[in-house]
Amino acid sequence: MAIEDIVRDAVLAADPRITETVKWNAPNFVYDGADRVTLRLPPRGGVQVIFHRGAKVRDDVETFEFDDPSGRLAWPARDRGILTIKNEADAEASADLITELVQRWIVA
Repeated sequence: MAIEDIVRDAVLAADPRITETVKWNAPNFVYDGADRVTLRLPPRGGVQVIFHRGAKVRDDVETFEFDDPSGRLAWPARDRGILTIKNEADAEASADLITELVQRWIVA
């Protein structure tokens, strides 16, 4: 199975109310009417799972907190995290983590 398919399945497994669209030529996942997770497919391979809170900056950005016990998310902004998946083996090993992070992220 392709790396992006493994990651996609893990995101969709988080909640049956998540719907999939396409944004920037990549899978994008919507929860409760807002874009919440988008995949970035770098040209050199791998997948970045972008955890965000929609297109607009929210009023609570300065106080937003998300607990990442895995320590695998990089934080380019206070309310945007990036999980980098390097290859198919990493995707398979991280599938449960992706599902768990998405479950918590969509309600954050």
